[in-house]
Amino acid sequence: MVDARNGDARISTGSNGGVAAADGGSGGGYVINVERFGERINLLYECWVKNKEELWGNVEAVAIANPPSSEDLRYLKSSALHTWLLGYEFPDTLMVILPGILHILCSQKKAAILEGLCKSSRELCAVDVIVHVKPRNEDGGAQMLSILEEIRNCAGLPESTLGVFAKEATEGAMMEKWADVLSNAGVNRVDVTAGFSELFSVKDEGEITNIKKAAFLGSSVLKNYVVPKLEVVIDEEKKITHAQLMDDAETAILDPSRAKVKLQADNVDICYPPVFQSGGVYDLRPGAMSNDDHLCYDTTGVIICAIGARYNIYCSNVARTYLIDADRVQEKAYKVLMKAHEVAIEALRVGNSMSAPFKAAFSIVEKEAPEFLPHLTKSVGAGIGIEFRESWLNLNAKNDRLIKAGMTFNVTVGLHNLQAQKQTNPKTRIFSLLLADTVVVRQKGPENATGSCTKSFSDVAYSFMNEEPEEQPQTRTGASGVEVVYSKTALRSDNQETKEELRRQHQAELARAKNEETARRLAAGGLGKADDHTCMRKVGEINAYHNVDDIPSSAQLKLQVDQKHEAVLLPIYGLLVPFHISTVKTVTSQQDGGHSYIRLIFNVPGAGFSVNDLPAQKFPRSIFVKEVSFRSSDIRHSNQVVQLIKTLRRQIAQRESEKAERATLVTQEKLQLSKGRPIRLSDLWIRPPFGGRGRKMPGTLEGHTNGFLYSTMKADEKVNIMYGNIKHAFFQPAEKEMITLVHFHLRDYIMVGTKKTKDVQFYMEVMEVVQTLGGGRRSMYDPDEIEEEQQERERKNKINGEFQAFVKRMTELWEQPQLKNLELEFDIPFRELGFHGVPNKSVAFIVPTVNCLVELIETPFLVVTLSEIEVINLERVGLGQKAFDMAVVFKDFKKDVLRIDAIPSSSLDGIKEWMNSLNIKYYESRMNLNWRPILKTILDDPEKFIEDGGWEFLNMEASDSDSEKSEESDEGYEPSDLEEPSESEEDDSDDESVVESEQDEEEEDEEDSEEEEGKTWDELEAEARKEDKETGDESGSEDERRRRNVKATGKARASEVRGSRAMPSKRPKIR
Repeated sequence: MVDARNGDARISTGSNGGVAAADGGSGGGYVINVERFGERINLLYECWVKNKEELWGNVEAVAIANPPSSEDLRYLKSSALHTWLLGYEFPDTLMVILPGILHILCSQKKAAILEGLCKSSRELCAVDVIVHVKPRNEDGGAQMLSILEEIRNCAGLPESTLGVFAKEATEGAMMEKWADVLSNAGVNRVDVTAGFSELFSVKDEGEITNIKKAAFLGSSVLKNYVVPKLEVVIDEEKKITHAQLMDDAETAILDPSRAKVKLQADNVDICYPPVFQSGGVYDLRPGAMSNDDHLCYDTTGVIICAIGARYNIYCSNVARTYLIDADRVQEKAYKVLMKAHEVAIEALRVGNSMSAPFKAAFSIVEKEAPEFLPHLTKSVGAGIGIEFRESWLNLNAKNDRLIKAGMTFNVTVGLHNLQAQKQTNPKTRIFSLLLADTVVVRQKGPENATGSCTKSFSDVAYSFMNEEPEEQPQTRTGASGVEVVYSKTALRSDNQETKEELRRQHQAELARAKNEETARRLAAGGLGKADDHTCMRKVGEINAYHNVDDIPSSAQLKLQVDQKHEAVLLPIYGLLVPFHISTVKTVTSQQDGGHSYIRLIFNVPGAGFSVNDLPAQKFPRSIFVKEVSFRSSDIRHSNQVVQLIKTLRRQIAQRESEKAERATLVTQEKLQLSKGRPIRLSDLWIRPPFGGRGRKMPGTLEGHTNGFLYSTMKADEKVNIMYGNIKHAFFQPAEKEMITLVHFHLRDYIMVGTKKTKDVQFYMEVMEVVQTLGGGRRSMYDPDEIEEEQQERERKNKINGEFQAFVKRMTELWEQPQLKNLELEFDIPFRELGFHGVPNKSVAFIVPTVNCLVELIETPFLVVTLSEIEVINLERVGLGQKAFDMAVVFKDFKKDVLRIDAIPSSSLDGIKEWMNSLNIKYYESRMNLNWRPILKTILDDPEKFIEDGGWEFLNMEASDSDSEKSEESDEGYEPSDLEEPSESEEDDSDDESVVESEQDEEEEDEEDSEEEEGKTWDELEAEARKEDKETGDESGSEDERRRRNVKATGKARASEVRGSRAMPSKRPKIR
């Protein structure tokens, strides 16, 4: 199987594979199909000439070095070229393509196979094939120099440009020797992967036949072997691991007869080890592997099966999801996913862009189940052929290449990490869904090569629960005496759960899961670490002069400032005594009677200054000078000295502050500049801006090999941002804003000028700020006004397009193998989910992205990583409130709680739905909480926090009954606690009542009953408190803002006092 994967010991039979088997002759009976070689070498030259500048980098020659054989299952462009052009792979071989000439450097055995090609290629395809034989036990250096000389002669230049596969690592002695030869010769190498990707994208009928046979094999293995095996395992409740299922499925692929397929076993192979996933652990990426966990088929269990089969080196893929006793959420999710998968396949039509399938699937999910959008995979597949994944044909929202007839795609749509309804079992609570098919694009439309493997819900959903007898309709006699029949459907609709109830149920499940997670983390000591960037000056750093001889001598004993050595020279007892400027705390001067008095106060131990900045530890018994005063008759000199001391202190403080900031920085890797033309975006402004005086200038952002470089025309204004330091990248086109921007939130701090920051933004203004002079109003039909608006729209669209192109090219760069593990991509904010709030000092529009909650227009920027959030508490939520606040508690309890204030109440439902869809646990409270003591209490005693129910102390509904009891005992007045009033008192109370009555007993009894049915003292107090709160919110008084900053208990007491003061004079009667 290893040899087959590398194409070393197998050739395809017939014209479809490009190789025909011979009865005998040289090369062990293998003869290359020269006709197929001629057709494909001509296609290569045609693609090269047509797209030489755009895709081939204007190269004069192409050199492909194929590495030695490997036991690893891998996909290389060099191997794909050999298979496509020659029919099978030649390991450890160098192929150099020149116009009309093909040089091949290989061993003697491979040269024998290529002998027939050399003889007939010139006549059939007008290409000279020259084979250079590498002698055994030699590295082929002499032959390589000969080939290099041919390249230079062909180009006609001493320095030529050579196309290579830059992404492929150098392996083996021959490739290393070839790399050394090119380096020593100074040959300019350009990556031509894009050119060959375009060449391989459209398949001929022979290739399509191989792909369809591979697809038939994969779907047959899944349908005829895997599914029956799973049914037996589940029905008989057997225990089997995912790895065992993987081995059995791989055996069925390599032996097609087990799947009732009549294909030769010598021509088939696996694309990847079959994937089986269940039990709450899912990975929908192409490189997923089956683990050693047992297959989980409990109630609401989900099993994902993916089979990749190859025929004659061409790949196919099919994946299905099987549901066990699915609940309503799983059923809805699967049906939506199946519909999205079908529309994605239907969008694969000639002339459509490759973003059309993703947009079609996205629109279906957005329309029918928007709560599943965050879980949708970020692409719906890619091209497939000799390589399992042709990234050039990626089906995502950013690929605008056109679909052509003959292309083949692996259409894969998934929903990742959804949550089942009312499930506490960790193996079935979280589930994922995946569907994949191999599709061929025809002129008339898409052809599903794996469509024989059914994916309808009725065929993939299994029910193993005991069937209950059908319930009889319930009957009830109506008012008219007619017997009314209530059907099961009607009864269910009466008790149908509302959206809010479903959300509450989900939040209750999240609460249990969150408390369990917090308990585990606190038990493990994972409390997080707060950023500590304090950098104290060391004792030995304060040193003005290293030697007494360095102290300047002066004939006059007067105050001096030595700026070079950062010292102040004071005349004391006939000597100039130096003091380092950092020891000076303050300096003042006063004038009195023609004299000037200078007073210097020093930093000394015990004076509120850090002892680490003083030599107190080094000289514990020393006596320190606290202050010293001088009188001078030279007022001008005194003022000058004082000014110099203050200026020098300010400069030293600024320098030390910057030095302390830089001391906390993490050392970044060195920027590697791209050899070719970098990805560039010009005329950008940066935030935070560079410091210093002078006119600010825009700069250029360039994407290089391992990072970004931003620079302006000023030599000292440069910023390097390494790809490995980027935590989140955002692209926000201008819609209602004045700027289009790209923003990078970093893992570690960097310096931008003299500022330390984790957020760097590059933006361009889409509209110029113009002030109309004259003051007159302009008509909406004014031609000048219309023209200006049109120009603004065109400018905005142009700038948005430039940023979009930059983001697209950077995304392609980040998908390269050397950067793919960084998992970088640009997030685009979802404006429809945005809301207004005050995260800092001013109102801003805050928008969610896939991974964050951001505000990128106003400074300071707001970037909150959703995965770092512990819980969110919505404060001041209640009837009559126009706005509420959001408190974001992070998993790092040492980190301050983030507050977003004054969010309009109209956004409450949308925010709840968004948080619920992302499995973020939130609580609601009627008042603001003081979070610092709360978090300190948790950190001091985490065990007690868990014992008391974890975060459930924030549950307003659970604590309502307790709070009501406490209010009844603390406030209001209870009539039952008083003594029975006398008759005179009762008469007095009647006189004081609002309704005075002097009528007969009957009328008085009626009034008494009405009074008893009125509002109680507690209800009146509650109304008064509510009115006070509403009045405070409407006026936006200082009292309200002060109450937000006090403890919750203090606020409650203050509210009670205000409520009691606002009570009316009326007292109800006491009976």
